[in-house]
Formats: sequence, structure tokens, C-alpha cells
Amino acid sequence: MQSSTTTSSSAQPIDYSKLRVLIVDDFENFRLSMRQMLRGMGIGHIEACANGNAAIQSCTYEQFDIVLCDYNLGAGKNGQHILEELRHRKLLRRTALFIMVTAETSKEMVMGAREYQPDGYLTKPINQASLSQRLGALLQQRAVLLPINREMDLDNLPKAISLCTQMLPQQPRYRTWILKTLSDLYYQVGDYSHARKICEDVLQSRELSWARLGLGRILIAEQRYAEAIDALHTLIEKQPDMVEAYDHLARAQSLAGKQGTAQRTLEQAATLSPNAILRQKQLAMLAGSNQDMDTACEAWRRTVQLGHYSIHDHPDHYLGLGRSLCDLSEDDSSDEGRGRADEALRALALVRKRFPDSAGVPEVSRLIEARVHQGQKRTSEASAIINSFLESEEGNAPDTELELARSLFAMDRRDEAWQRLMALSQRCEGNEAVQSDIEALLDEPVSFRQKLQARRLTRQGIQAFENRDLDNAATSFSEALKLVPAHPALNLNLIQVRLRQIDQGADRQPLIRECRQCLAQLESLPERHKQYRRFQSLKRKVEGLS
Repeated sequence: MQSSTTTSSSAQPIDYSKLRVLIVDDFENFRLSMRQMLRGMGIGHIEACANGNAAIQSCTYEQFDIVLCDYNLGAGKNGQHILEELRHRKLLRRTALFIMVTAETSKEMVMGAREYQPDGYLTKPINQASLSQRLGALLQQRAVLLPINREMDLDNLPKAISLCTQMLPQQPRYRTWILKTLSDLYYQVGDYSHARKICEDVLQSRELSWARLGLGRILIAEQRYAEAIDALHTLIEKQPDMVEAYDHLARAQSLAGKQGTAQRTLEQAATLSPNAILRQKQLAMLAGSNQDMDTACEAWRRTVQLGHYSIHDHPDHYLGLGRSLCDLSEDDSSDEGRGRADEALRALALVRKRFPDSAGVPEVSRLIEARVHQGQKRTSEASAIINSFLESEEGNAPDTELELARSLFAMDRRDEAWQRLMALSQRCEGNEAVQSDIEALLDEPVSFRQKLQARRLTRQGIQAFENRDLDNAATSFSEALKLVPAHPALNLNLIQVRLRQIDQGADRQPLIRECRQCLAQLESLPERHKQYRRFQSLKRKVEGLS
């Protein structure tokens, strides 16, 4: 029996008898075969389990040096679910090895599993020679780099940086790994200049994907978005299957204000690797903010499906799906509209079942449910839900209160919604996130379809104003204000147009009256609102004309 082997001239011998290995496979014969081959290599401690839950439990209570995990485990968690949970919960040390074992080699499987960085793959059928060769190479690298990985497991990043620097000239065989790790460590501690220099030096001598990706990520951290976008575009041109590059590119584009472009980039990434739940969630959120509810709905639907066995399953996914389906089914009595409404109600019922004790989830889901009923003209069902909240004397959490206000606006009970939002604003005076949500809701307290129409008219008005077509600009802003009469930016836009027309010799009095009407809509605009200073400036100009 093989009991040890020497890794390199500077590495310590590997004592196979002390290695602890976990085999995860749903077929007993394969587990027995793997156990026999591992024993033939001299490995002393071998455990095996047949499903994902048992694997997670084993790793919770015991530290393994090697996890050999099949991808397809039948019903329940697959190998990707196990790997992502072990990484997320930090149950797998960096000093350990996770090797994905599979008979399936589809691109979708490999791309999905790669998201969580397994240390290697083994393709069935496996024989003693291939197993010994693959494990030997990985264990050799593990032994050499053990000191660095150990310090990273301990979150001692400065020590890990020091070790990388020391080992770089001593281990030319692992130079690439050490340089990449060193750049990542500098990035994690916020030393972007050193992290960037490593990537730039590597790229001067050789085009390596990790260095180009690292450079893009560092440039984003330095807020050099245009340069980051260029770097990541270059990488994608050379490595179109490198899905991580699309994620960073979308982030850079979003931070640069190119939300539509960022969404298209994420859609490409989701097509390449459709089984990554966090990417689907990011796509859903971005599409929703872009008012592309069809894409948002499909991404939320995919997120919910992927979350069934995932550690990343979360009630927000179901609520997001419910909201997007609610918007799409609003005032749509067709078979498709009714089908979307029914799907929304199922998603909202499911979130209450899966997360019954999650704070605020039952309340928020019921309020979205009320809007679904309202959108399908089932006003009595909607009113019954809303009234039950209004009758309660218990104070609602901010998220619940915001959802209640949305539902009141949807039912055209605007005064009640306004009063509750003002009370919430006073109660959460120091909470910037809540104040921002209140502000956004007061700006556009209308239905999804009305928001789309108002935003389209707003874009037309801005374009006309930039083209000095003041009449068409005023018409577009006025039409938009019929939908959202209290919208601060729209009222101020119309005032600005009218003031420009007055400067050009238009009839003053009717235009001044219209400006005053717009100002009256904004009399209760809070000082913290982002349009408040503009409001005060234009108000002084209008008053100066009187």
C-alpha cells in the first residue's frame, strides 16, 4: 500500500494515512468502489453518504481534507448546491479539496459548478490510476501552498500576503497561483495600487484571463468605470465563456449609469450559465429597476426554481416574483393576464409556507396579494385584506408600511397612503433607506403601466427641451403630470420650460399662473428631497416675476 509520497524538494511528504475523505454519491456500488480505490492509495479515514443533506451535516461536524462529490445525486441537492453551501457557510477550508465527480459533462453543468470554484473534476468511469494521478497532483499543490491557505482560513490576510511574497521566488512552479492569490489578497485589504500592479505586470508579459479579470475588478473599486469596461470587454472578446467577466462588466456599466447595457450584459451571462441563482437574482432586480417586467419576471421565476435546494433561497425571491407578476397582470383580463395573477397568488402563498416565521413576510405577501386582486378588479377581496391591516392597532414594520402604502395607492386611496407615509417618515427620520423608499413612492404613486407612460412622456419632454422645442416639451411634461400630478421633477421641468418661454417673450400671466400651480403641488416637499434645492431656486424665480 502507498502510504506517502514526496511533493517537491521543498514540500513535506504527504501522509495519506492521515487524510480524511468524504465520498458523496447516491449509488452504493460507486461509493464502495471509490472507498476501495482510496484505501488502495493508503488513505486511512473514509466516510461516505448518499445525499446532499447528509453531506452538509457531515461537513458541519467534521473537517475533511478531500470531498469527492457526485454532481447528480437524484432528488434533493446536487453537487453544485453542496459546494455553494459549503463555501457560503465556510464549512470547507481553503486547505481542503472539493472535487466534482460526474458522468455528465454538459456545458451548463460545468459552468454552474465552476461558479463556486471546485478544485478539480473527475469524469466517470474512474479507475485507480486516474484517481491516484489526479489526487496526487492536487495534494502536491495543497502541501506546498498549505501555509498561505491556512492563514487565509484564519482571516490573517497580512500574514498570507507576507507568505506569498516569500514563496514567490521559491516556488516557480506555482508562480501563477501565488501571483493571483497575492493580487486577490491586496484587493481584499483595500490596497488597490499593489493589486493592480501585479495584474498589469502579468499582462505586459502574457495575456492571462485572471489578470485581466482582476484588473477590471480593481478599476471598478477605484471608480475608473470606463477603463474597467474596456478591460472587461477585451477579456470577453478573448474568453467569451468566462462568465465572471460579464458579472463585473455589468457592475461597471451599472455604476457608470448604463443600466440598460448592464442588463443586456447580465442576460448574456445568464444564458451562458443559467444555474447561478445569485446572478438570476441580480438580473431580476436590474430588469425591474429598468421597468422591463417581462425579463424581471422570468429571472425571478428562475431564481425561485433554483432556490428550492439552495442555501441562497430567500423570501425576497418569491415576493419579487409576486410583484412582477402583479404588475404584468394589472388591468389584464385576458387568459394570459389571469394566468399571471394566479401564478402570483401561488408564489405568495408558497413564500408564506416556506418562510412562515420570517419577519414581515406574511404581511408583505398579503399586501401584494391585495394588489393582485385589485388589478383583476376583485375589489372586495383587495379591500378585505387592506382593511384588516388598517384595523390593527399594532405598529407595522417599515417594509410592511411601505407595502401598505403601495396597495392604498393602487386602490386610489391616496389620502390614506399619504398620511401613513408621512407618519412613517417621522418615525424613521434617521433611516436614509426608508426615506429614499418613501420619496420614490411619493414621486410615482401610480400603477406600473402609468409609470411607464409617464416615464415615456418625460423622456420625450427632456429630448424636446434639449432640442429647444419648448412647445412640445411643455406638452409632454403636462401630459405626464396628468398621470403623476405631484411628481417633483416633472413639475419643476414644466416650470423651467415655462420660464424659458417667458424669457423668449411669451404671454406672461397664464404661464406664471401655471408655474404657481406646479409650485403649489410641491408645497409639502421635505427638505431632504433631492429636488428640494431646485424647487427653492425655481420658486424664487417665479416669485420674482410676480
